[in-house]
Amino acid sequence: MHDAFVLVVFGATGDLMQRKLIPALFSLYKNDQLPKNFFIIGFSRRPFTNEEFVDFFSKEKHKKEWKAFAKHLLYQQGTFDELWGYEALVKRLQSLDTLLKMNLVRIFYLATPPENYEIILSMLKKSKLSQGCGQGSNQWTRIAIEKPFGKDLQGAKALDMKLADIFDEKQIFRVDHYLGKETVQNILVFRFANGIFEPIWNKDFIDNVQITFAEEGGIGRRGKFFDGVGELRDIGQNHLLQLFANIAMEMPKSFTKDDVRNARAQAIHAIVPISRHTLQNAVVRGQYEGYLQEESVIQHSRTETFIALKLFINTPRFAGVPFYIRAGKALQKNLVEVAITFKPTCHILFKEIGCPEEGNILRLRIQPDEGIRLKLIAKVPGPKLLLGDVDMHFIYQEQFGTTGMDAYQKILLDIFLSDQLLFNRSDELRSSWEFIETIVRHWLNIPLCQYRKGKWGPEEASKLLLQDGRKWV
Repeated sequence: MHDAFVLVVFGATGDLMQRKLIPALFSLYKNDQLPKNFFIIGFSRRPFTNEEFVDFFSKEKHKKEWKAFAKHLLYQQGTFDELWGYEALVKRLQSLDTLLKMNLVRIFYLATPPENYEIILSMLKKSKLSQGCGQGSNQWTRIAIEKPFGKDLQGAKALDMKLADIFDEKQIFRVDHYLGKETVQNILVFRFANGIFEPIWNKDFIDNVQITFAEEGGIGRRGKFFDGVGELRDIGQNHLLQLFANIAMEMPKSFTKDDVRNARAQAIHAIVPISRHTLQNAVVRGQYEGYLQEESVIQHSRTETFIALKLFINTPRFAGVPFYIRAGKALQKNLVEVAITFKPTCHILFKEIGCPEEGNILRLRIQPDEGIRLKLIAKVPGPKLLLGDVDMHFIYQEQFGTTGMDAYQKILLDIFLSDQLLFNRSDELRSSWEFIETIVRHWLNIPLCQYRKGKWGPEEASKLLLQDGRKWV
C-alpha cells in the first residue's frame, strides 16, 4: 500500500494492543507492507512520553528493525470521557498533516472494553475528529471497533445507531478477527474453486455439519468481562455464526465485498429460530467445575462456559440438515474445526461385508495444525475383502511452508486498504443477534449442567446428537 495514514488506538496500554496489534503492525512493517509515511498514536490515560510509550512494548524492543519501526510510534495522553485529550489529538493530527504537506488517512481503532465505545464515539463527534482533516469531509476517516458489538440485540442496535449517526457504513470496520484467519478465508476458495465439491454441497449428499470451538484454558483473568456475558454471546454470536455462514451461504455473485457480505448476511438471516417448544432438544449449556472460584466471578453465578446448539437453515440447499455447534472453556484441548459428514452409501453394495462406522467426513481445521482432511473408505490390503478408513489430508505448514498471514495482520492491512470484505456489516450483526435473542429469551428454562475440566463438556452435549442417532466427530 502507498497511502500515508495515521492510526489512533484508544486503549493503547491495554492487552489487545500489547498482544495483537503492535506485533501485527511490526510484522507488516518488516514485510514492507506499510507505506513510507505512517504514524501510530496511542491514546490512553497514563502520563507517558513518546519514549515511555515505546518502552512499554518491552517484548519487541530487542528485535531486529524495532528501532526503525518505533520512530513511527507516538503517544497522546487523554481520558475517554474528557474533551481535553481529544482537542490535543486534533492539534497533533493537524501537525502531522502540515509536516507531510498532505491529508493523512485517519483511522480510529477502539481497542477498549465495550462499555467505553459510546463515550469515545461521542467525543470523536464533539471534537469533530470524525469529520477528518478539518476539511468538513469524512472521506479521510475510518473507524475500527472490536467485537463484541453489544451484549444483546438492544445494545447492538444502539451501538449501530451511534455509529451510523457519525460515520457512513463504508467507513466502519467491525473487527471479528476470526474472519481474518487464513483457514476461514480458504473455506470459500475450497468450496467454490473446486468443481468436485460444490455439486455435493447440499442436503442430498450432506448428513450433518458440526462446528467445534474448544479452548483448553478457563476464563483466566477475564472474569470481570465474561461473567454475565457467557459463551453464547462471547463466542456464539460472532465466531461460531461466522463459521456457520461460510459453510451455509450460497455462492456469491462475485468475490467482491458487497456480494460476499450479502451471501453471509442471507445465510445468518435464514437460520430457523429456536422456539420455546424446541428449546430442550436444541440447546445445552454448561459451566465447568471451579468456575465460581475464578477471579471476579460473582457468587452463585449462572453464567455458562459451554454451549451446544442444533440449528437448521431455511434454504433449499440445506433444508433439513442439522448443524451441531459447540463451544466451551476448560475443554480437553484447543480445537477449532468444521466437520462435514456425508450421507453413507457404503452399505448399499457392501452391506454383507460390513462398512466402517463412519463414512466420508470432510474436516476443515481452523486451528491448530491448520489444514483439511477427507476421510475415505478403502479396501484393507489382504486376501479378504475388508473395508477400512483412510485419510487424505494436507497441512498448510507442510504444503506452503507457512500457515499464512496472522489474522490481525490481515485485518489491519484490509483496514488500511479500505477493503471491508472480511468485516461484519450491520445487517449481519442484526440477524445474528436476533437469533441469539430467541435463545436468551428462554435462558432460565435451560438447565445449567456442570462438567469437569479437561472433558468435552457436559454429557448432555453428547445426548443432543445421540437423540438423532449421531455423535460428535
